[in-house]
Amino acid sequence: MAQTVTECLAAGTDSVTLIDQVKAGTHDVTGMTQAEINEMVQRNVDHLSTILLYAPVDGDDDTPDIAGAAGSKKTTHVAAVTTGNAYIAAN
Repeated sequence: MAQTVTECLAAGTDSVTLIDQVKAGTHDVTGMTQAEINEMVQRNVDHLSTILLYAPVDGDDDTPDIAGAAGSKKTTHVAAVTTGNAYIAAN
């Protein structure tokens, strides 16, 4: 059974949380170098970016259309990608 847009976006919630916590300084990064932190943030940005591109290729494809979904459904995910990229650029 195919996943819904909501289910796919829910799969990215942990990435949104991690990125937001790293930026806020509340994610435990004890023992990590800045390069390692940036790599961790990049992996999560990449994960969210992939999810946000999901779209069916034709009428028979049951891939959820996240790319075409209303912005309000994916606002936090798009914001987390922007936040993550800005964090990496600044650090």
